[in-house]
Amino acid sequence: MVLAVITTAANESDICHLTDVVDKAELPQGCPVKADKGYRSEKNIEGLKSRKLRSHVMYKAVKGKKLTERQVVFNKAVSKVRYKIERTFGSMKRWAGAGIARYRGLAKTHSQHLLEAMAHNLYRMPGLAPLASVRDRLLMG
Repeated sequence: MVLAVITTAANESDICHLTDVVDKAELPQGCPVKADKGYRSEKNIEGLKSRKLRSHVMYKAVKGKKLTERQVVFNKAVSKVRYKIERTFGSMKRWAGAGIARYRGLAKTHSQHLLEAMAHNLYRMPGLAPLASVRDRLLMG
């Protein structure tokens, strides 16, 4: 499910907006935030830590140094979950033509992104609703 949408100008990097998306999604404390290695920066890691969220941002090798064995294992573990999230963006591109701005201006483009996210969530809802009802029954006892 798409929980939050933030639209920025094309000349802005989305890497510096990780904490904005996390804030908008209103994730509970202790929730792991999985992201690819492009999002690994001190600012993002500290931003997640200050929000009491667990950083599952993949490690990036520094020039001249290889990743440790532990970091490689961590990256593989994160990738096994993260690829499912990336499928959401691929699905939105296929089904709704996401990735192409149909309008000029940030407000109109943001509206387009919101509609694409809502359409994706509605498309996925029949498969997710039975899982939610089972989870609710287990939680209610």
